[in-house]
Amino acid sequence: MSPAPTGSSAERPSIGRRTVLGAAAAAASAPALLGLSTPASAAPSSAAPRALPGGGDLGPNVIVFDPSTSGIQAKLDEVFRQQESAQFGTGRYALLFKPGTYNGLNAQLGFYMSIAGLGLSPDDTTINGDVTVDAGWFNGNATQNFWRSAENLALVPVNGTNRWAVAQAAPFRRMHVRGGLNLSPNGYGWASGGYIADSRIDGQVGPYSQQQWYTRDSAIGSWLNGVWNMVFSGVEGAPAQSFPNPVYTTLNTTPVSREKPFLYLSGSEYRVFLPEKRTNARGVTWGNGTPRGTSLPLSQFYVAKPGVSAATLNQALTQGLHLLLTPGIYHVDQPIQVNRAGTVVLGLGYATLTPDNGVTALKVADVDGVRLAGFLIDAGPVNSATLLEVGPQGANTDHSANPTTVQDVFVRIGGAGAGKATTSMVINSRHTIVDHTWIWRADHGTGVGWDTNRADYGIVVNGDDVLATGLFVEHFNKYDVQWYGQRGRTIFFQNEKAYDAPNQAAIQNGSVKGYAAYKVGDAVTTHEGWGLGSYCYYNVNPAIVQHNGFSAPNKPGVKFHDLLVVSLGGQGQYERVINETGSPTSGTSTIPSTVVSYP
Repeated sequence: MSPAPTGSSAERPSIGRRTVLGAAAAAASAPALLGLSTPASAAPSSAAPRALPGGGDLGPNVIVFDPSTSGIQAKLDEVFRQQESAQFGTGRYALLFKPGTYNGLNAQLGFYMSIAGLGLSPDDTTINGDVTVDAGWFNGNATQNFWRSAENLALVPVNGTNRWAVAQAAPFRRMHVRGGLNLSPNGYGWASGGYIADSRIDGQVGPYSQQQWYTRDSAIGSWLNGVWNMVFSGVEGAPAQSFPNPVYTTLNTTPVSREKPFLYLSGSEYRVFLPEKRTNARGVTWGNGTPRGTSLPLSQFYVAKPGVSAATLNQALTQGLHLLLTPGIYHVDQPIQVNRAGTVVLGLGYATLTPDNGVTALKVADVDGVRLAGFLIDAGPVNSATLLEVGPQGANTDHSANPTTVQDVFVRIGGAGAGKATTSMVINSRHTIVDHTWIWRADHGTGVGWDTNRADYGIVVNGDDVLATGLFVEHFNKYDVQWYGQRGRTIFFQNEKAYDAPNQAAIQNGSVKGYAAYKVGDAVTTHEGWGLGSYCYYNVNPAIVQHNGFSAPNKPGVKFHDLLVVSLGGQGQYERVINETGSPTSGTSTIPSTVVSYP
């Protein structure tokens, strides 16, 4: 791997959390969319608020292209220049391509840029060219390439291989790469990703310097290497199970999955496709005729624009409309309350919810089949007890036939400004599927400090039968994950303990040194996890000792496969991997300590 990028400190963006992490890995290896508005079906009574219309245009930050559009490359470049290094900026963009063939494009993606095809299948929209994520803005370091996405396109890369050098919160979904995929930045610099689902890569996937990666329900030609933790479930062409050498955790199928909803065109009508649930899933959902699922016309969605009130969003939901959040930042002074079974809340271009006055941004009732997808929740300066709640406390309804899904829903505390939340995400409803999330207490940006962006807990799972596929949770003051529900399962977990603990006493957990990254409650009798990693980098006080990364009751039904802990450059150490099992980390060599099977 290449050495660290060069350049004076004055030239570099704020390095923060990722520098040593990346070094360790390197060492180891426009125009508004014309709307389709449908009037409300009934005239409002004088006692009721005027009914809100469904449908409508998608606003100025959804930019739609068709093959005859002139100046596509110039527009892509214009948005990229604005967003390339705007890590904590306010810009949000969705770049949508109507079905057809586009030639000679290179769509470079910066922060809060989403690119997607508008066909029912990725192969309906072909770009003879590239969708590129690289790290020139950060001197070849890709470890902060967050918050960007690609969906529902076929790519024919110019040189045979597409570059997708991302870190967290950057999903690659429902893509067909007619060639290879390179997950590292130019020069093979540091990288810390990532997530692929429902995609076909005809050639080789080369992660190179990527420390960890999760690929779900896809098909690949081959996979090149791994650094610490490469996890596959339901992937045709995946390498065989071999952790820790090579570092592959491979499940033949994914127990339950349901792909993310997506916007598409049916003739000239915009609709949202809702893929059906699969059990023991393997391979992509598309490519053999019409995908399986249902769809909704845009007229059944309230098309929200930044500046709308939470009261209006709730009125739309009460009316029976779904929500489509167009790109931008939404301040909510009361929770968005999803009470109706089957409701879809779909964000475009990293639409962002910011709670005001310490409220919870969004709450879901204990109902079937809610789909939350494609948005960011950014904590406000007044502490919120929670930011997202799926189901009320004590929820116990069986949702196995039609679970709620939380997909590409990301949480941030601090970074863009002061933010606080006691617990970020609470899952109370049974059978919920959390499919790709990054829950992040910021370690860089503005409004950052041990007590400045205080956030004790990342995700708390109280519901039974919950499945997490692609769980990224980082830097919380206490537990990153607490799991109290029975029969929970996690496939892939990536964690860093909070960097900024001032001393050992600040993280002391009773008689235990530090809070485990992933804590299974003492009353749990059945739980299983595959491919889980926790890293420490106590750079404020490198003498801090973390007892273990994982803590769970020692019961026959509580099982873990392929665990690792890593001390990044010797900045703090772990005494054990899980409970009292696993060798301690030591020295500055950033070598993982692993446990293949527990108990």
